[in-house]
Amino acid sequence: MNIIELQSLDESGVEVFSRLTETQLRNVLHPENSVFIAESPKVIRVALDAGYEPVSLLCERRHITGDAADIISRCGDVPVYTGDRQLLAALTGYTLTRGVLCAMQRPQPRRLTEVCAGARRLVVIDGVVDTTNIGAIFRSAAALGIDGVLLTRNACDPFNRRAVRVSMGSVFLVPWTWLDAYDDLHQLGFKTVAMALTDQSIPLDDPALKREPRLAIIMGTEGDGLPQNTITRADFTVRIPMSHQVDSLNVAAAAAVAFWELTK
Repeated sequence: MNIIELQSLDESGVEVFSRLTETQLRNVLHPENSVFIAESPKVIRVALDAGYEPVSLLCERRHITGDAADIISRCGDVPVYTGDRQLLAALTGYTLTRGVLCAMQRPQPRRLTEVCAGARRLVVIDGVVDTTNIGAIFRSAAALGIDGVLLTRNACDPFNRRAVRVSMGSVFLVPWTWLDAYDDLHQLGFKTVAMALTDQSIPLDDPALKREPRLAIIMGTEGDGLPQNTITRADFTVRIPMSHQVDSLNVAAAAAVAFWELTK
């Protein structure tokens, strides 16, 4: 157990928890040094169970022998930076959720073929940048039987600290990677389903969708929705039937409904 008692906000080693931005943590120039932050004991345990490698921990002193005791014992000799709640809150800019943060090594992205191999139902997150929505979509994907998640390059990083926390660690449970071209999905045998309100949209419970062995469900942003060229090139355009003249749902809620129906 490598416990390091913090005396100030400037000590070496804690910058990953304080001064580095999400972009700096995701070091694209030196990916071997890229890390992400997992927050709360439950989320950290899910990451460890999934095989993610811890780099260092930031932990309130009282949790070393409490909520974080089993986590610290699993992390070997990695540094465990600690102090009282006020010091750590000043360091990070917020009160820690359940008093524990873990910096973990970011793995190399999976290959598209790896995520798609054996999959029947995928979700494509197209341009969604809200961290809460990303985390909620991953949580629904894990819970409702989606086999993999693909994200366009202009979508939020799933390893963003808040996205990880909102997902309750589901980003570690469902395989995911970046998608550069929808044609790649067609070449791998998937039909694409654009979730969009158009005159050509069919209802989500249309039997034709259930007959398709491999579907990729495309979710867009709440504001602009999916790009028109993505809708035009999709094999199906699908809407969720709604009442009371409500025209749309939050993308995370819509994703959960679509997952439930299309994985039956």
